[in-house]
Amino acid sequence: MGRRKIEIKMVKDSSSRQVTFSKRRTGLFKKANELATLCGAEVAVVVFSPGGKPFSFGHPNVDSVADRFLNQDPEPKDGNVIGTSSAEKLNQQLTDLLKQSQAEKKRGEILDKAIKASHKTSIDDLSLNELEKLKRSLENLRENLKVQANEMEASSSLLLLANKPAK
Repeated sequence: MGRRKIEIKMVKDSSSRQVTFSKRRTGLFKKANELATLCGAEVAVVVFSPGGKPFSFGHPNVDSVADRFLNQDPEPKDGNVIGTSSAEKLNQQLTDLLKQSQAEKKRGEILDKAIKASHKTSIDDLSLNELEKLKRSLENLRENLKVQANEMEASSSLLLLANKPAK
């Protein structure tokens, strides 16, 4: 089955919308990188996720392109392919996301232990109230893991794009 043309309209389901945003954002950044590489253009792209989180891609970097645009400078100020501050920021974001991911994994393990401890014989012994609490905590954990995974995917994509040398 090949690609199908889809109608361009707002995705109704919020989780599907987040997945679509993540995939299309990566594709947009790849296209911006290709435009910069093939044409020698200076490119800056800034997008905000449905949750309000900003994502950016710039070649040579977002700051220099934005400064050039705002000041209408005819030439770039430096010949850097990637500003060291941008690469350092991306590395720091990736490190922070990895730490958050580890913390969520530990939280999941703690929840698993708590669930096992509360189950003296089986899940059938839990009251309706306890089952609802368990369901809510598991749903929260699942949503947190989805968000962390999407952020890690986005950060690693940006890091790969930022560290790719220009031709």
